[in-house]
Amino acid sequence: MEKVLKAENIVKVYGKKEVLHSVSLEIQPGVIYGLIGRNGAGKTTLLSILTAQNTHDSGTVTYGGEPVWENERALADICFSRELSPMLMFGENTYKVKDYLRAASIYYPRWDKEYAKRLTERFGLDMKKRISKLSKGMMSMVTIIIAMASRAPITILDEPVAGLDVVAREDFYKILMEDYTETGRTFIISTHIIEEAANVLEQVILVDNGNILEVGPTEEFVHSFSFVSGHESAVDALCEEAGASRLLHTESFGRQKGAALRLPTSETKQMAERLALDVDVEPVSLQKAFVYLVGEQGGEGK
Repeated sequence: MEKVLKAENIVKVYGKKEVLHSVSLEIQPGVIYGLIGRNGAGKTTLLSILTAQNTHDSGTVTYGGEPVWENERALADICFSRELSPMLMFGENTYKVKDYLRAASIYYPRWDKEYAKRLTERFGLDMKKRISKLSKGMMSMVTIIIAMASRAPITILDEPVAGLDVVAREDFYKILMEDYTETGRTFIISTHIIEEAANVLEQVILVDNGNILEVGPTEEFVHSFSFVSGHESAVDALCEEAGASRLLHTESFGRQKGAALRLPTSETKQMAERLALDVDVEPVSLQKAFVYLVGEQGGEGK
């Protein structure tokens, strides 16, 4: 029986600030999730609680129906690979790349030594180099290798492509899809570089201000938005017909106007045709959909 990672009504407080507000989430097996949110939205805090690397003030986290906290059996199935730091509490991070991979081989019961070796060679990493001497991109490569070679049924990567150039980023997503095709394991990818990840994300989890705004299939989410442009009078008429609740963003340039609507492109076009309005209606990207939705929710407005 495949196991579900489940958070129910998670609340997390730092000092006097509540950073997660009764968050509930189910991570289904065999899916690639994209965790999307602005800086400070609560993404890393949520991931650290899901993987028992951080405590929470109320709520429950279970895996296969069992609590995750201090549960070796559950944690053996979960890998949370996060950004390394060149500095430790008492100075430079003098551990070598090989030290981290050796530690990972002990911690993760499904560790694939040969796969780790292939990825190290593919990225051109020097196993003897100290973490403090690595570039940001190279540190990201180490976290990617640990995540992928862990072979954990649930593998979570927090900003895995930070510091990588465009070629290395494309290579990472290629590696991800190759492994997913082979193993079908669950991945959660938290990233700010949304467009590059959009094609591999089957489901999106949108987080803002400590709340989960939406969870669902990426394609369905993106297709629920449209962008209208044309003479301001025509765009205003269409927006009025659509209703204020569907209007997420407007922008003006001279007498021309653009508007983002929470309405599928096909329905927006039908509405424009019915009203005989001369406007252009276009689909939006995942990144734009996120910006339109969170910009409104976050109070940045139109």
